[in-house]
Amino acid sequence: MTRQYTQVEIACDESGSDGENLTGGNTDVFAHASVDVPMESAAAAVQEIRDRIRSPAEEYKANHLLREKHRAVLEWLLAPSGPLHGHAYVHLTEKTFFMVERVLDLLLDDPAGALPLCRAGAEAFGAERWKRFLAATNALLRVRGEADGSPGAPVDAFFHAVDALARQAPELRDPDAADVLKRLDGTRSRAADHRARLLAAPALIPVLNPLLPAIVRTAAYWSADGRTVMLVHDRQNMLTDERIEWLKGTARIGGLRLVVARDDTRVQLADFLAGIARSVASHELNGRGDPTLTALLRPYVNTGSVWGDERSRGQLFEAVHN
Repeated sequence: MTRQYTQVEIACDESGSDGENLTGGNTDVFAHASVDVPMESAAAAVQEIRDRIRSPAEEYKANHLLREKHRAVLEWLLAPSGPLHGHAYVHLTEKTFFMVERVLDLLLDDPAGALPLCRAGAEAFGAERWKRFLAATNALLRVRGEADGSPGAPVDAFFHAVDALARQAPELRDPDAADVLKRLDGTRSRAADHRARLLAAPALIPVLNPLLPAIVRTAAYWSADGRTVMLVHDRQNMLTDERIEWLKGTARIGGLRLVVARDDTRVQLADFLAGIARSVASHELNGRGDPTLTALLRPYVNTGSVWGDERSRGQLFEAVHN
């Protein structure tokens, strides 16, 4: 039965946030989850989880569910007969791919080159060269990028890393990756301008933080049928009053209210789903996927997620239509 109303309140949370530190953080995947579940149903689901796990912890997190001894509870939560199926959505971000997209968009106005460049990656360029390129890209784009105190250091380091990759270009099997590197070689002035702007006044919307674009995609998903979306989100330092106002205009949401997760069982469910999704997706990305958990997660994952790795994409996103 289709619910007949024009406004919906969606509860959200994230997992895997390291701010603008996308290469040296604790996680390689960022997950943003949202649920459309009534408060009463959410409370019942959280209580069911508590009754099954029986941990003395005051606040339950995804890590409780990810323990092997609680595998049955985890599978119940994600299963078609569980409380979330058909009422929840996950937007995934592969951090490395997201970062390469951002730098190519900034310098070339063409993020599409991230796919061939990341496809080549460590295998084609060598692990150390690729690692240095990613670290230099992170330093160039983030607000705090002057590791040695010199304003021009991030720009110099980035183009030194690009040059190192370009020296491998003749050996690349994909000419598109070589073309991206060739085009980057002429963008030093744009990179320097970016650093100057950051030093003068950090942007309202940081280039590297994946939270805000994930919220925009979340709002688009839940409002696709014409409903006005009101978001309830766990507190985040990134979600300042100014950025919430930006989201209202950009994502066309009716509003965004920040809450403490433990005070809203709907947000707790979003927290569980985000943490589970981040863990399952990260294992799949690194070739250690659990086929059962990946299959259970798949119906929740949006195909518009920011994901470049083709092998794991085939597992996480196949047969999903949203």
